[in-house]
Amino acid sequence: MITENMGLVHSCAAKFKGKGIEYDDLFQAGCVGLIKAADGFDPDRGFAFSTYAVPVILGEIRRIFRDTGSVKVGRMLKEKSRAALLERERLTLLNDREPTLSELAAALNTDVQEAAMILNAAMPTVSLTVYEESGSAQLDIPVESHDSKIVDSLALQQVMSTLNERDRRIIELRYFKGLTQSKTAAQLGMSQVQVSRREKAILLDLRQKLT
Repeated sequence: MITENMGLVHSCAAKFKGKGIEYDDLFQAGCVGLIKAADGFDPDRGFAFSTYAVPVILGEIRRIFRDTGSVKVGRMLKEKSRAALLERERLTLLNDREPTLSELAAALNTDVQEAAMILNAAMPTVSLTVYEESGSAQLDIPVESHDSKIVDSLALQQVMSTLNERDRRIIELRYFKGLTQSKTAAQLGMSQVQVSRREKAILLDLRQKLT
C-alpha cells in the first residue's frame, strides 16, 4: 500500500516547493504521513485510501513549518499539541465531522481553556515581515494554504476515474472545456435533451461519492 501510493507524497510535497524548506525534507515528512495513514487506514469504513491519506500526509508536512517557526513553543506544550491534533483527526474520522472544543477537551482529559491553548500552540505561525518602503511600513503576510484544494483535486480525479468513457467525456466537455450542452451533444452524437438528463444523473452520482 505504501509503495503503490508514493505518488501521493510527491503530489503533496510539490505544493510546498519554494516555501523555504528543502524538497527532500518535505518528501521525507510526507513519507512519514503515508506510513501513518497506512497504519491507521480501515477499508471497512468505505473510504478510498487516497482520501484518507492525503490529509495525514499534509499534516506531517505542515508540522515541519510549525516546528521551524520563528515563535518557539515549549517542548511539553508542543507534545500536547501534537497529541491534540492526532485526537482531533481521530474524532473527525470517527464522527465524520470536526469535534467541538468540549468534545476534544473531554478526549484529552482536560478543560476547555487548556484545550484551546493547546490547539493554538499547534497553529502555524503567521510571519509578518516589516520593512520600509517610501517611508511607510509594509507587511508581507503569507497567503492562505491551498491544502483543501489539493484534497478536493485528488478526490475529484478519483471519482472521475469511476465513470464510463461517455459520462467522463460529458463532464470533461461541459465543465473542463466549457462547451454548451448543444455543442457537447454534437460531439458525442447525442441530443441536447439526452446530454441534459445524463449530466444531471452524473453530477448527482459524483456528489454522492464525494460526500
